[in-house]
Amino acid sequence: MEIDHIFIFSNKNGKEFDDLVNFGFTEGSSRIHPGQGTINRKVYFDNFFLEILWVIDEKEIQSETTAETKLWERSQFKKNKYSPYGLCLVNSNTTDKLFEKSKIYQPNYFPKGMSIDIITNEQNPELPWTFRLPYRGKKKEHNEPIEHRNRITSLTGAIFEIDNGNSEFESYFENVDNIEFNKGNRTILILEFDNNIQGKTKKFSGLNLELKY
Repeated sequence: MEIDHIFIFSNKNGKEFDDLVNFGFTEGSSRIHPGQGTINRKVYFDNFFLEILWVIDEKEIQSETTAETKLWERSQFKKNKYSPYGLCLVNSNTTDKLFEKSKIYQPNYFPKGMSIDIITNEQNPELPWTFRLPYRGKKKEHNEPIEHRNRITSLTGAIFEIDNGNSEFESYFENVDNIEFNKGNRTILILEFDNNIQGKTKKFSGLNLELKY
């Protein structure tokens, strides 16, 4: 399976992203999600982007359309047991089995008829909100900046540390090399870049994020 992008909910209106910029990442574009009540800040790489997401309209994110996504619950991760992470997988035949019984989300900011397959994981909220976009196969081209002062270029692995394990959801990733779910006593996402060629680690405690590069 290939990761398209990962989002992390912020509870400080995206200010944690400033730490990423200070570390040497070049900030990409941002986007408001009409009808969903969220906005983002992003950093792009050769094969992936990282999105910091936060709520700007509580009424929209709790509306009838969006409430079923459980994104509101994700945004309240400081008050509940929901994971703040969202995992977007590239839409390919390797993900078809995983999304066989998924929910359909039609965001207001998508053209009519285009929807997102989502797995809310509300029965195991420590797992990431997981989804795939409607276009199949190759990722969309973009003109976002991908050169960074810290010389980080490509994502090579993602590890989600969770409280509980052995769920049916996790079983779909047993033979996936670049995505792991490890049992632990903390909520953290570990992203490996460039096969850890520099042999360095950087922690961003405000985002429950650790980078190995």
